[in-house]
Amino acid sequence: MFALNFNNTNMHIFYGKVALIAYLKTIKTSNSTIGFVPTMGALHQGHLALMQRSLKENDDTVVSIFVNPTQFNNPEDLAKYPRTLEEDVKKMRVLNDKIILYAPSVEDIYEGNTVSQDFDFDGLENQMEGKFRPGHFNGVGTIVKRLFEIVTPTNAYFGEKDFQQLQIVKKMVEKNHLPVNVVGCPIFREDNQLAMSSRNERLTPEERKEASIIYKTLTEAKEIFKTKSPQETIEFVENSFKENERFDLEYFVIADESTLLPIDHKSKDKNYRAFIAVFVNSIRLIDTISLN
Repeated sequence: MFALNFNNTNMHIFYGKVALIAYLKTIKTSNSTIGFVPTMGALHQGHLALMQRSLKENDDTVVSIFVNPTQFNNPEDLAKYPRTLEEDVKKMRVLNDKIILYAPSVEDIYEGNTVSQDFDFDGLENQMEGKFRPGHFNGVGTIVKRLFEIVTPTNAYFGEKDFQQLQIVKKMVEKNHLPVNVVGCPIFREDNQLAMSSRNERLTPEERKEASIIYKTLTEAKEIFKTKSPQETIEFVENSFKENERFDLEYFVIADESTLLPIDHKSKDKNYRAFIAVFVNSIRLIDTISLN
């Protein structure tokens, strides 16, 4: 499908990969750079910050909006994921109408075969999100690899809120020898320090306010970890959530930042990170913090 104008914007918007690939060939030179920000839409300030960085660091910037079915292990979560393309286009247009948008259909990406490829991530996928969302990272690897093949970016930008995903994408690029530089970007937070997420839109105002407990607990855990063992830190977090009936702690893990393996003792030469997943009713929120 050809590029279409949307809401009187001059942005180039593509709904099909053939037209996008053809257009990118016309603007790419031997020494030009393409930045890429893959998203699932329902854009917030964190997404826009990734785009700003890409715009600053590259000659051209492509943004994709695609709710990828193969990375959802919960059909209800997939069905309820917010789809706000018109609003997203308005936000991007305000930011910079030179952004190139790729908003494909499932058919355009998967061509009738909506299944995940199996990847070897050297075990990075076995903890945290991978443990509680079977098949999730094969779905992530599948869509990111396909998008990289379509867009052929120089640099690709990912938020550190999904730190495990960031490490897995880097591993996928390494194993498949893809010529893409994967850039991790800081977490953007709301005024109450809740990590920005498209899922936050499903929270009630009261839930959104009270969800500040997630980051508050992470920062307290970081202080405790300075003088206490990993297990004592974990027990503190688990007890904190037992006292709060509105929130259901799915996991809290302290892991080696490079291997993502949970730890039972500390070493001075290692970098550690805490990972958390919490349910607010049926809405699942994740966050992370460096412990060094």
